[in-house]
Amino acid sequence: MMHRRGLLAGLACGAAAAVPAAAGDRPRLAVTIDDFRFDDGPLVSADTRHHGILDALYFERIKAAGFVTGKHVETVEARAHLQSWAESGHFVANHTYSHAYYGGAAPGDLGADVDRAAALIVDLPTWRPWFRFPYLAEGRTAESRDRMREVLHTRGLMNGHVTVDASDWYVNQRLLARLEKEPGADVMPYGAYLVRHLLDRAAFYDGLARAVLGRSPAHTLLIHHNLTTALFLPMVLKAFRDAGWSLIDADEAFADPVFAARPNIAPCGHSLIHQLATEAGGFADRLRTPGEDGPYEAPAMDALGL
Repeated sequence: MMHRRGLLAGLACGAAAAVPAAAGDRPRLAVTIDDFRFDDGPLVSADTRHHGILDALYFERIKAAGFVTGKHVETVEARAHLQSWAESGHFVANHTYSHAYYGGAAPGDLGADVDRAAALIVDLPTWRPWFRFPYLAEGRTAESRDRMREVLHTRGLMNGHVTVDASDWYVNQRLLARLEKEPGADVMPYGAYLVRHLLDRAAFYDGLARAVLGRSPAHTLLIHHNLTTALFLPMVLKAFRDAGWSLIDADEAFADPVFAARPNIAPCGHSLIHQLATEAGGFADRLRTPGEDGPYEAPAMDALGL
């Protein structure tokens, strides 16, 4: 059994913490995790990776949302891990069965993909009627966007939007590539980089939200069920607290009225805050498309030798 501080318990975060916000103005953040995978990988087994994430959340006493890709949770072992996630009080929601891309010219049958995943998760005690589009892609045109929204509406599903989008998956990809070449490589610089990256993107999206909405909404952070989350989630959560963020449960976050928004834009995707800023207009100098992607982080990671 691992310590409740996680896989890298006791290791200090290398990123500088921001000045904490005043108590009444603290931004709020919920953890949401996509793409649950239960295959073994470098450094840790699937079991160790999963329980490392659970331990980090347990230590902070917060309940996260897991958006499940059905094709990865069909084995007996995967089902047991998913059951432990639910029994720990964390929420389970739909991320389609296949993780296909629905933002293209011929997106395919979203409804069938949703239903196939739903059959694997609706019996879990903490299932919630939340849905997250793979790649955060809701539709290339207004017509396809509205068709996607109707698929959710007819199934009683709410779009489980991300407000704080980031590229943790890219940091994970770079770490895996390094470990393949150098199995004994020091992983901590990747953790320090990840913390800085997530704090930076959270500050950006919170500032943009305040400009667009006139307030700081309850934020949802997108990270993935991968090695960097297993290794560094304790560091990430501590850094957010040190920077003045309040960590909240996912159901509290999704109760914020902002998540009922249906931005009238096409293509429709990325962070919900990015979408709302696009719809409002006047923020073009602060936006980029795609909102987050690996090439934005590549130069900085190259410079650090990561």
